This record gives sequence, structure tokens and C-alpha cells, in this order.
Amino acid sequence: MGIFKNRWVVEKGKPLTEMDKKILAAQKQGHKVPTRKLIKTEEQIEGIRRSGVINTGILDMITAEIKEGMTTWDLDELIGQYTADHGAISACMGYEGYPRYSCISIDDVVCHGIPDKKSILRPGMIVNVDVSTILDGYFSDASRMFIIGETTEEKQRLVDVAKECLMVGMQAAKPYSYVGDIGFAVQCHAQKNGYSVVRELCGHGVGLEFHEEPEVTHYGRPKTGMLLVPGMVFTIEPMINMGTMHVHFSQVDGWTVTTLDHQPSAQWEHTFVMRETGLEILTH
Repeated sequence: MGIFKNRWVVEKGKPLTEMDKKILAAQKQGHKVPTRKLIKTEEQIEGIRRSGVINTGILDMITAEIKEGMTTWDLDELIGQYTADHGAISACMGYEGYPRYSCISIDDVVCHGIPDKKSILRPGMIVNVDVSTILDGYFSDASRMFIIGETTEEKQRLVDVAKECLMVGMQAAKPYSYVGDIGFAVQCHAQKNGYSVVRELCGHGVGLEFHEEPEVTHYGRPKTGMLLVPGMVFTIEPMINMGTMHVHFSQVDGWTVTTLDHQPSAQWEHTFVMRETGLEILTH
């Protein structure tokens, strides 16, 4: 708790809604609350949903195409072509200087792996493909894990538990719960299975911009962080490490994040909208 810049402002001339009352109560108690800007309209949510359909189509296409012997560049070229063919734009390309259409991260690369012509997919690798799509000005964001051929039981289990962590985080995200509730649930599940959670990177609000508030951490304490309100759109994307939670940021390319101990990492991600009844998934 504490004093936050975000303030919920009641609309002039309109009676208090139940949502107003709940947000104002949380604000009075010192919790961080969203601004009205973070509450998407139904028209905006529909635009994000349409973007998410293309984003999902990209990952479905990669699911069918990915195989041993391909390079990460090959995959990225397919992603760029699919995106263009469907009238959309890659949110990654050119973002703060990022050079490609997607992030493709292999084994000990936690995230932001830059596709290139030298990284060849080989049996046993675990691969995260992270794509973000802009359609008519609306953003969506999701990633999946892929296994090339057969891998070790240890890597398979990491991939499975990472997906479970996403599911557990989804279940913890309820209307008028807090970001910290998501993080606490994810952290507990990961640690129960002997894994660690990356702390330097997080999920985020999305929809009208690539990255919006709130920051969705995958560790934490219940009833901390921003209040989650119907109409908010955000990602949950836990990065789960087999070994230490500590990571290294490349000083060479400025993007690639690897585990400090070079043990594997896995991640799954979806974009969600919070509803009065709970989360609705906008990517699959």
C-alpha cells in the first residue's frame, strides 16, 4: 500500500456505479487503482480481439510449420509474411530498434531472442515463439512453447509446469482482485515444483499501445499491486526457470535475456480482458 499517482475520478453528473464504489473503496484503503484510460470500451475490446485472432493464427501456423533443421530466421520470415497477408503489422518490428517480426528464444534464452540465420532448430530444443500484432491500431500479444523432436523429461516437465503457471495465474485473476494475487499464485506453483520465477520481466497492459499499465509481475504477495477491474486488458506471461531466477541481459545485441546459470527457461503468454465474471482470453 501507499500513495500512488493513479487516481479514480468519478464522472461528473453521473451516479456512482458499483464499479466506482469498489474502486473508490480500494483507493481509500491506499491500494493502487487504474485510471479510466485503462478501462477499454467494448469497441476497443472488439478491436483487440480481432488483432488477437491474427496473433493466434500466426502461432497456429508456426505450430504446423516448425521442425528440425529450420532456422529461427525461417520462422520469423513466415511470421512476417502471415502478418502482412492478413493486413496486420508486427508490433515487434522496429519497437525501440528491435530488428525482427518476433522473439524466438531457445533453451536458456528466457525471452527476446532475435531470429537469425545461424540458430538452427535441433532435436531436444525447447523454443518459445512470442508474437505481437497490430491490426487497425489495436495490439495483441501471446507466446507458445514448442519442443523439437523428443526432449528430456526434465525439459518436458519445465514446459508443462510453465503452462500450469499461466493457468494458475489466470485462475487467481478475478474481478477486483490484485496483480499481486496473480504473482503469488504463479510463484507458489513454480516453487512447489522446484522452479524459480524471473523477476526482472513481467506481463503488462496492452491494447491501445504495446505496453501499458499495469505491470503484471509473476511473484508477489496477495492484495498488492494494482486493482484489476472489468474492462482492463493485460497479459499474463510467467517466465519459469529450471535453476536460478537470475538472468543476464545481453550487452552485445541489447535484447537477448538468458538465465544466469544457463539452465533452460520456459514461458507461455496470453492476452486477456477482465470481465465481471472473470477473465476472457483474447488470444489462444
